[in-house]
Amino acid sequence: MSYRTLGRTALQVGPLALGTVNFGYAAQGGGFTAEESDNFRMMYSALERGLNHFDTSNNYNAGRAEEIIGRFMKERGGREEIVLATKLYCRPNDWGSPDPEKQSGSYIGPNQRGLSAKHIIEACNASLKRLQTDYIDIYQMHHVDRAAPFEEIWQAFEVLVQQGKVIYVGTSNFAGWHIAKACERASARNFLGPVSEQSIYSLMNRTVELEVIPACCDYGMAFIPYSPAAGGLLAVAGGMEGGHRSMKKFNDATPKVLEQLVRYAEVCRDIGHAPADIAIAWVAANPNVTAPIIGPRTMEHLDSAIAALDITLDEEIMVRLDEIFPGPGGEAPEAYAW
Repeated sequence: MSYRTLGRTALQVGPLALGTVNFGYAAQGGGFTAEESDNFRMMYSALERGLNHFDTSNNYNAGRAEEIIGRFMKERGGREEIVLATKLYCRPNDWGSPDPEKQSGSYIGPNQRGLSAKHIIEACNASLKRLQTDYIDIYQMHHVDRAAPFEEIWQAFEVLVQQGKVIYVGTSNFAGWHIAKACERASARNFLGPVSEQSIYSLMNRTVELEVIPACCDYGMAFIPYSPAAGGLLAVAGGMEGGHRSMKKFNDATPKVLEQLVRYAEVCRDIGHAPADIAIAWVAANPNVTAPIIGPRTMEHLDSAIAALDITLDEEIMVRLDEIFPGPGGEAPEAYAW
């Protein structure tokens, strides 16, 4: 399995990142059972096959995903073989909405979320404890905090880097101009700044092609897309069986989306591969993509995602997919102006 360089760093990562959003999910009553031993098997298998990049977050399933990874690394050893990425913005019992009105769980104080220097330091220490490690390879801002100036943000990250608790910093769900602002503010401080961006990207959501991907390319940042199968919706194209969350999305889809999915299922049948695999192959085929994040629930899902890397989509198929799921028309401003 070939490795690729993470943006403008010398760090080497595999062609897929193992996302852990489903680790510990069964404990939340999520409708499927996944034992911790199953999560361990996926991590063992991923490393054996060259997927060294593990991605998680402090708020994935109330912090349980980080705890499971921590127990795995303690059992297996070899921490240095893993490129460990986690995120901060929310508390572990905060399900991630930037809107306080949409939070769930117990009370969250005003300084227990966001990107204040106080919260960055405290969240890092808490994640290190759950992960049972001394350092985080890529510490990512899970969302932009419009109230936090980058001078404050970078000062806090500089402290963590100096202490050896963080090696690289990344962003997630940033707009193109947020990426530019973050990079310029870091450069003014002679700080490396963000080296990667995580954004949602799939055949059904191509907005990042306008400005986010171009910004990453311009600033030498890795682009690490998540949800390549559109939250499972592309995996159940044509009404195929899937997880309960995927099927709910399918059942709630608009007539226009249903029509797209039917046409997409026809393409998949024509080339003889599963819809989920084609979705991953399409994202991975973009030369500006470093490594898509997959979030397998089972070993079968992991095997299928890895096999998708061997799928070649010829020009005719790419044209058909573009016709079904048209993008924004290219990069900004040409996509909407002259």
